[in-house]
Amino acid sequence: MKSISGKELAKIPERKCWVLRRIKGSHHIYVKEEVPVRISVPIHGNKPLKSGLLKHFMKVAGIDEGEL
Repeated sequence: MKSISGKELAKIPERKCWVLRRIKGSHHIYVKEEVPVRISVPIHGNKPLKSGLLKHFMKVAGIDEGEL
């Protein structure tokens, strides 16, 4: 799996109709009307996200590996 940073990942949900609800510290919180969960993407410079966290975001947001 490709390793990406939180900055790079934060751009992808917006293309899939997720809305940036708020920013709290270094976390961007995204919501989507028909989905009862929210996504909290940590933006810590250009540090890559850990693979388990990245897989979770991809599953919740409906992101394919090819979109990374």
